[in-house]
Amino acid sequence: MKLANEQQEEYRIFLSKIRSERKGTSNFAKLLFTFVLAVLLAVIVCVIIIENSALLDKISALPTDSKEGFFRSTRRDGFQVPFAPRKQNILLLGVDSNGDGTDIWEGTRSDTIMVVNVDPKTHTIKAITIPRDSKVYLPDNKGVAKINSAHAIGGINLVKKTLKETFGIRIDKYIIVHDDAVVRVVDALGGIPIYVERPMKYHDWAGHLHIDLNKGNTVLNGKQAVGYLRYRKDGLGDIGRTQRQQWFLRSLLEKLKSVDTIAKIPEVLNICTTYIKTDMSFYELSQYAGFLKGVDEDKIEIATLPGAPNQKGYISYWILDPQKTQEVIDRMIYRDRTDADYTKFKAGIMYSPLKEKEALMLQEELKTIGYEVNMLKITHLSHTRFVANKNEVSIDFYNWLQKKVPELRKVQFVYDPTGNFSVGSDFTIILAEG
Repeated sequence: MKLANEQQEEYRIFLSKIRSERKGTSNFAKLLFTFVLAVLLAVIVCVIIIENSALLDKISALPTDSKEGFFRSTRRDGFQVPFAPRKQNILLLGVDSNGDGTDIWEGTRSDTIMVVNVDPKTHTIKAITIPRDSKVYLPDNKGVAKINSAHAIGGINLVKKTLKETFGIRIDKYIIVHDDAVVRVVDALGGIPIYVERPMKYHDWAGHLHIDLNKGNTVLNGKQAVGYLRYRKDGLGDIGRTQRQQWFLRSLLEKLKSVDTIAKIPEVLNICTTYIKTDMSFYELSQYAGFLKGVDEDKIEIATLPGAPNQKGYISYWILDPQKTQEVIDRMIYRDRTDADYTKFKAGIMYSPLKEKEALMLQEELKTIGYEVNMLKITHLSHTRFVANKNEVSIDFYNWLQKKVPELRKVQFVYDPTGNFSVGSDFTIILAEG
């Protein structure tokens, strides 16, 4: 069910009050760890294991307790079939560290919060990233705080309750990954190839953070990956980091699919046993792995809860836009659909200077199939993507358009109702260097 009217009204009033606070920029925070290290290390790795008969035989021969030990699971009530006919919401958290010698799970903040909605009938995935600085009211009289503090204050139960009471999102399963896994996993895989969209230079001697990355294609080692994911001096703050999570996802996915990864499974699994915590059994994770393997990348839709940065004294917040936040939740979680006439959409194209030729060719292709095109040259955006600016622009339309314009295949689909990239259009195609 959606938010009850009373809850929704209280939420709108709450956000209305805090939106009156003066705007500012958020302070530097710890790593926003991409959700892929939660879902792919805990799930796709299982696919590789299952397909490798030698490893599977060894795992099958282990006692039950040893099999459970592959992942730190809080479940003790046996296996339940993960894929009922209904859609399900999986909560993915990346938590930080309290320092050397402390419990890696107790009192840790969730610097990455993502809800992944899976539909077993259509084999599609929709994922919502919730900015860590989002200002919310924590249940059980915990007061107003950033949403990432919910895990530190009340653990996974408070996080789930916050999502239910604030956004009306019921969580079916969860996976938590500690951020110490970033360096270890990336190094274990031999680095992650990625396009660094801008020079990234930053040194925090007190925080032991040193970022020194040049623009262009590179292979990030563990420490460099941490720097790439933590960098926020691009004028976009947490939103810039959220976008880098999504780009990092695609690169890590491709790396994990490579044949070379097979030999590195034992080391990766060893990391998983220490740094992943979930309420799913190993077998349940393998079932999700089978589902994920059958999902077409072109049927994955992502979005970030929209809002604006705001600062209250020394505390920075992300102030959610209540109306557009509800639009995102309706589309991504409840999968509300709005029928539309595809032929009436207006298209926008944004491109970096090096992509001008491709942009002009794309403009002609879109005009040929009957679309009015708005063109805007822009230099600060990076990474090619397809952005749906209106709810009517569905993933089905995108898949249809890919058949007409093959260049759009394997381009990441993003839903963003804010209109930041709309240029007066219903959908925007961003052609960038990465």
